[in-house]
Amino acid sequence: MPGRELLYIKIANSLEQQINNDTLKVGDKLPSIRMICRQHGVSMSTAQFAYYQLEAKSLIEPRPQSGYYVSNSFRKKLAMPGASKPERRPVVKTVSDIIENSFDTAAEKNFTVFSRGVPAVQLLPVAKLNKSMLQAVRSLPGGGTIYEPLQGNEKLRTQIAKWSFNWKGNLSEKDILTSAGCLSAIAYCLMAITKRGDTIAVESPCFYGILQLAQSLGLKIMELPTSPQTGVDMDYLKKTIQKNKLATCIFVSNFNNPFGSLMPDEHKKEAVRLMEKYNVPLIEDDIFGDLYFGDKRPTCCKSYDEAGMVLWCSSVSKTLAPAYRVGFIAAGKYRHEVMKIKLFHSLSSTSITHEAVGSFLETARYEAHLRKLRKTLYTNYLQYVRVIGESFPDGTRISRPQGGLSLWVELPKKIDTIELYNTAVSKKITFSPGHMFTLQKQFSNCMRVTYGLEWNEKTENSLKLLGRLVKAEL
Repeated sequence: MPGRELLYIKIANSLEQQINNDTLKVGDKLPSIRMICRQHGVSMSTAQFAYYQLEAKSLIEPRPQSGYYVSNSFRKKLAMPGASKPERRPVVKTVSDIIENSFDTAAEKNFTVFSRGVPAVQLLPVAKLNKSMLQAVRSLPGGGTIYEPLQGNEKLRTQIAKWSFNWKGNLSEKDILTSAGCLSAIAYCLMAITKRGDTIAVESPCFYGILQLAQSLGLKIMELPTSPQTGVDMDYLKKTIQKNKLATCIFVSNFNNPFGSLMPDEHKKEAVRLMEKYNVPLIEDDIFGDLYFGDKRPTCCKSYDEAGMVLWCSSVSKTLAPAYRVGFIAAGKYRHEVMKIKLFHSLSSTSITHEAVGSFLETARYEAHLRKLRKTLYTNYLQYVRVIGESFPDGTRISRPQGGLSLWVELPKKIDTIELYNTAVSKKITFSPGHMFTLQKQFSNCMRVTYGLEWNEKTENSLKLLGRLVKAEL
């Protein structure tokens, strides 16, 4: 996998250089896929990925039954969205009405749901999961009707501990506590280390589930400026910790939802150092960490945590089985406090689904599934970039995620994405308006679209229609 990725990037970069220096001019035909295979000694899929890369940048365009040509619009490149600039003060405000409406419409049939941040069922190994479920029922005491230990399914915890080797987590099964999904894990952590009236810091934009959860616990929320490429502004974070009494910070360090930003390793190390110095626990949401596009899995803040200040939370909801509600926590020195919260709120996790996922992870099936899923999501992302570049108005900006499921789209200032959302729903299309991801007056002209759908003619046509709806609002 890594070798092939390097090959297609090398091929794409070489052709891009020829286009930029006019060796290949507008209208010139590119070598066929088969010719690329012969010239470079690569597979068909590698050659196709190289061309997808160029197509996503609007450098080339396919012509039916003819091949690929240098596009006449290749110099038109969509810019990156700007970094966020939230106000300094904590804000208490509700966006639940918008979110509830979004979930209601997402449940409707025949909708193209760009608002749901999970892979489509067609991208999941449903048949193999069904076998794991049957195996779980047969192997568990009482067929899964008996409470499991408070800490959670031992098989699952063992497999998660082994998997942490991929991101230098160095966890043992004793470090891990299970939960009903990642949001439940974050809830346990917040309840364990904060009290009503405390102030917490989050990235901006921030996943609306975290904002709603924090509000429901009576917490004040301080939004921090965030880059769509590198995540939270580290200088601002340092000043915020120095000047404010924070109960905790919550960061999605790998492929933030909705920006898709990836904190560099040095930023992760610095964040952990700051938390240790000022005694501020860090809740790290790593739910997207396994959905990387590059050649290796990114590390986590938890990878550099020697003092136990990082409460690492994750799940298989974005990679394997959203409705199974299988999450896990490595809470560091707060493990006992978090376990007490789980006792008070749920007693036990769901035995059957947790056993089934533990069994699935025991085999090589999970890694094989992830390789296929990552390839599909990356291809989808490139298709989205292509269609948005062709169909959306001038001035549109998009993020450049290196993994995850979210694409952040910044539209011309005149566009109100709440109004656009209502129009799109009438056309059986949903997306997530930017205002859902903040408690402040920002992102009104932004939207999140997720590329976890099966890419087909309906998906492409819906995205093109959304672009026409945006243009109609100008």
